[in-house]
Amino acid sequence: MAASIELRLTLWISLVFILGVSSVSALIEGLYCGTQSCYDVLGVSRDASKAEIGRAYRQLARRYHPDRYQPGETEDSRETAQQKFLLVATAYETLKDEDLRKDYDYMLDHPEEYYSHYYTYYRRRLAPKVDVRIVILVTICAISLFQYYSWWSSYTEAINYLMTVPKYRIQATELAKQQGLLNRTKEKGKNRRSKEEIREEEEQIIRDIIKNKIDIKGGYQKPNISDILLCKIILFPYHLCTYVVWNCSWFYRFTIRREEYGDEERLYIIRKYMKMSKAQFDSLDNSLIETFLKQKLWIKENYEAYKEEQEEEMKMKMATDSRWKRYRRWMKSEGPGRITFADD
Repeated sequence: MAASIELRLTLWISLVFILGVSSVSALIEGLYCGTQSCYDVLGVSRDASKAEIGRAYRQLARRYHPDRYQPGETEDSRETAQQKFLLVATAYETLKDEDLRKDYDYMLDHPEEYYSHYYTYYRRRLAPKVDVRIVILVTICAISLFQYYSWWSSYTEAINYLMTVPKYRIQATELAKQQGLLNRTKEKGKNRRSKEEIREEEEQIIRDIIKNKIDIKGGYQKPNISDILLCKIILFPYHLCTYVVWNCSWFYRFTIRREEYGDEERLYIIRKYMKMSKAQFDSLDNSLIETFLKQKLWIKENYEAYKEEQEEEMKMKMATDSRWKRYRRWMKSEGPGRITFADD
């Protein structure tokens, strides 16, 4: 009987010791309030409400705040009071936030999950305050606005240049006269306009005709809102499906059924051989594109022969160009890698 009582007492003491060790080891240096309990720092219980926690914080903040420190009022020095204030502020920041308080209570109740507490603490501390999705969305919108603005600037620059080219200006003037837009009528009385106003109106008419009648291609073409980054991301699933369907259709039509290529398909193959984007290829002259079709450059052998011919032609031009000859003489006699000393 005595042995049984002694065994029970030993087990009880061991349990109390283990619980005591666990509660002490739950407070980790460097996390939250360190080796002190945040509840003890504020002098509240674990069941305290937000109002009680806020009240306790304000009382301690008035006591230890560095701006209210008066020598002699407390036994603590200024440095000690400042350290206590920082500890009180840390305890309040931990317990006022519901999520942080849950994490802190979980750490107190599960001290054995040592590394998990470190991960949870620093994940919340280093996590951005703003939702990453909002940051990405704002960035994409900013890039899209910059794209659209830069494209409009390039398009306006191209229109301004075409306004100065006599060829296009004369054609636009003739079209305006045919449409009766430049037929001047004599104005009398108060409604009579000055020559500058009439000239500005004529310039605007010519500009509008150039905008509407001339098809500008390449990097200076009229911007399309569907080409900006935001719209491309939104329409990406549609474009992906279209791309898959197009490739399947191409494989079925020209690989399985052995259909002949149309002009559109032939130009597509030629563009791929030349490694040009659609905008670059569309900016070529129509006569040059017709030459590609006449030479049947969609056939690999014909394109290789055309490419060699163009390279030989370029070599001949460079051989007969006076500037290229001067450059070769300079490279031969005084090119890079030679060091000369000037005479004294």
